[in-house]
Amino acid sequence: MNEHHMAGDAMLSGVFLLGAALVFVLLFRRLGLGAVLGYLVGGILIGPQVLGLVGDANTILGFAEIGIILLLFLVGLELSPSRLWRMRRDIFALGAAQVVLCGLALFALILALMGFTWQAALVIGLPLGLSSTAQVLPLLQSQGRLKTEFGQKSFSILLFQDLSIVPLLTIVAALSRAPVEAGTPQGFQLVLNAAIGIAVLIAAGKYVLNPLLALVGRVSERELFVIVGLFAVCASAALMEYLGLSPALGAFIAGVMLAESPYRHELEADVDPFRSILLGLFFLAVGMMLDLGVVAANPLLIIGLAAALVAVKAVVIYTLARLFGLDNSPAVIMALLLSQGGEFGFVLFSAAEGALLIDPAASSLFGAVVTLSMATTPFLMLIAGRLARRRTESEAELDDPEASPVTSVIVVGHGRFGQTTSQIIQASGREVTLIDIKPDVINLSNEFGRKVFYGDGTRVDLLRRAGAAEASAILFCMDDRELDADALVPIQETFPKTKLFVRAYDRRQSLALQPAKGVKIRREVLESAICLARDTLEALDCDEAKIERVVDEYRRRDLERMRLQREAGDLHAGSSMSFGGEDSEDFDPLATE
Repeated sequence: MNEHHMAGDAMLSGVFLLGAALVFVLLFRRLGLGAVLGYLVGGILIGPQVLGLVGDANTILGFAEIGIILLLFLVGLELSPSRLWRMRRDIFALGAAQVVLCGLALFALILALMGFTWQAALVIGLPLGLSSTAQVLPLLQSQGRLKTEFGQKSFSILLFQDLSIVPLLTIVAALSRAPVEAGTPQGFQLVLNAAIGIAVLIAAGKYVLNPLLALVGRVSERELFVIVGLFAVCASAALMEYLGLSPALGAFIAGVMLAESPYRHELEADVDPFRSILLGLFFLAVGMMLDLGVVAANPLLIIGLAAALVAVKAVVIYTLARLFGLDNSPAVIMALLLSQGGEFGFVLFSAAEGALLIDPAASSLFGAVVTLSMATTPFLMLIAGRLARRRTESEAELDDPEASPVTSVIVVGHGRFGQTTSQIIQASGREVTLIDIKPDVINLSNEFGRKVFYGDGTRVDLLRRAGAAEASAILFCMDDRELDADALVPIQETFPKTKLFVRAYDRRQSLALQPAKGVKIRREVLESAICLARDTLEALDCDEAKIERVVDEYRRRDLERMRLQREAGDLHAGSSMSFGGEDSEDFDPLATE
């Protein structure tokens, strides 16, 4: 009977949690304030301090933190190791500068205003320097901004913040006044554990998960992809948790290790629904945990501290963004986007409380400050959006593609490549819609009498406004070296009658685009390189028939080598098909058929 009542209570709590999410997220979405604020308000109302419909917020929060772990796994799936390596400067320089400077600035503010000891001010100020991964990353993903320059820098900061949990916990442990528990890793042991854990996950991804996915792919059971995806997330998170590190970091590394797997699309599709539901529960639990008694006793103090937290972080992050090359408008957006406190603050406040560095009242007070600062993010993003629009309107006439007439061809990217292709198509008598995301390119095109519309041409909603459903062809001519099949497959599915043509930067990108079946891919320098080789051979008085045979053989070998590389997933495959190598296949240019 007790088990029956427990199951019934769990189901009833689920009804209240999901009902609150449904009502308040719908309401706040309609008001344009975002889902997160709806979850927080819903959690406050059904929590133990208002209606009391659901209790034990700590248990719900612990369960819902799996949503953050799944989020980091999905983000890792979008970042191959090579791409992550290219981001190393932003991760370790910009990320470290943000954590240190924001943490020290808030430490100084708390030390000056609150009368705490320097140890207490430090273990509160440093966690306040962290931002909310659970809030910021879904916002960037839903708006299609994760691959923009400020989106990449924002993600780099969030990733370093996750890495910084190790040194921050080490600082708390080093200052602790509580007796050290036996077996608890301390100091450099945590750093060593981190190195061991990362090495184990890299090896497991290469030698266990990828072969396992290949086996599951041959069986073709969708349920097994769900099981393998969740197994990878849980195992990697559990390993990091066992080593005293952030479980989310382990899930992220597992995602990166699978980023180049041919099955990552299935993994992403299968895991994403779990992530969405659990992140919603996370914010509901945060709202339930808000100590309204502390808020009622110190309303002005909490509001003032939350405002100071947002202001200090926004100023520091804006300054760093400009120093790291962002223009004013994206720097403002990034500063406001990352200005709130983060969920790891609750973890570190709890650790500081257990270390006897702060009392429970201070932990509750600053937990309320973090929650309130998280609630300000939707409003701040509305302000940032208006500032960005006002600035771009003053600099250039940037029209949405919705204002374009319906044409048979859409060209995305009007740089040196897009200009040539669009002019040739227009010369044939066909109308073309031009789209570019760079205001300076649009301004320059306007000077030559060419109307170019503004927007991210890889977004399905923007292409729909541009008339892609009625277009016969879409050409992606922009210099986007990160463009891959992930961006093209949704476009194919949405506009199945429209032919897609893509400019690829090099062989690597051509291979990354291959999973999008039926898309015509052209490497940007291939034809010009062949033409230059032909011109050289003609100048050397080479026989025309010989030139034709050599070029035809090169094209044949190049296609065959591309096929072998795609099937093997290895850039070194088919090396014997290239000319000039030690193991090259023999070829006689004088031979006849």
